[in-house]
Amino acid sequence: MPVLTRLVPSPLVVDIRAGALDDLQSVLADQRISASGRIAVAVSAGSGAALRERLAPQMPGADWYAVPDGTLDSAVRLAEEMRSGHYDALVGLGGGKIIDAAKYAGARVGLPVVAVATNLAHDGLCSPVSTLDNDAGRGSYGVPSPIGLIVDLDVIRQAPARFVNAGIGDIISNISACADWELSKRVTGEQVDGLAVAMARSAGELMLRHPGTIADDNMLVALAESLVLSGISMNIAGSTRPSSGACHEINHALDILYPTRNAQHGEQCGLGAAFATHLRGDLELSGQMAEVLARHRLPVTAAQIGFSDEEFVAAVHYAPQTRPGRFTILEHLDLDPSAIRDAYTDYVKHVSSCT
Repeated sequence: MPVLTRLVPSPLVVDIRAGALDDLQSVLADQRISASGRIAVAVSAGSGAALRERLAPQMPGADWYAVPDGTLDSAVRLAEEMRSGHYDALVGLGGGKIIDAAKYAGARVGLPVVAVATNLAHDGLCSPVSTLDNDAGRGSYGVPSPIGLIVDLDVIRQAPARFVNAGIGDIISNISACADWELSKRVTGEQVDGLAVAMARSAGELMLRHPGTIADDNMLVALAESLVLSGISMNIAGSTRPSSGACHEINHALDILYPTRNAQHGEQCGLGAAFATHLRGDLELSGQMAEVLARHRLPVTAAQIGFSDEEFVAAVHYAPQTRPGRFTILEHLDLDPSAIRDAYTDYVKHVSSCT
């Protein structure tokens, strides 16, 4: 008899609620995660370090490692420091950069990772990808996704609102990424994984249509759950395809061309998604995206994120080079800078009437 189902890599534990950190010790005591109780904890210098005093009594035998930033060098250094520890698991405690560093280090030494998120800035907290700064700018590295995910809403409420809102932009961009994938199927014959699309797009649609704000607990839960679904969709697809299309190509181009700017990943992806949707000719959806992004204080134009029109046009033109072999609306239209400038001018006029 043929196999009628497939196994989907996913976390053993997902705990999203107020006070979830109070039960971290019981999660780590799960025999599937730690048989001996030997735990390493990677902690950031900011939000993660502030929680160390609270959590250390729960884990008296844990070894704590300070990770200064989200660079490849820091992730490699963390892996080297842990090699002699004979640990069962690694806890990544902090924002997205520290969790990405922990995922990469865990992969290098063969340790499962439990992600304890202190903000909800992007879907990296549950994805099979680590995005780390390196000498060439920023790179994406394939890694196992976390074996467990803890999101304490009491902690998330203390994060800067900008970081949490950025996660909304990242998830809404799934809608554009899935549209790009389906465009590629029609034009190039690329195979599309329908289950991955269903999960990624459902997460994006939930954020697009949710009436609340991050001041509401049910919105925070919906955002955290959407980030989990987005991460699992990438596991299903075996790539970032269901959550990364022209939106992320534009984001990567902005990072490469203007590395000293301080825009958030989700802010750039949300803007990229609204513009890419406009390029696909879906003006109603592009306007709806812009309205929702603006409601959550996310940028809908280049100026609102600190870029000139000329800089944004240059980034869009450069964007296809960031993901060679990936087919999106940018590769399909293959616009020159003049045409991109005209399209962006039309986009700004359109979204200005929607926000």
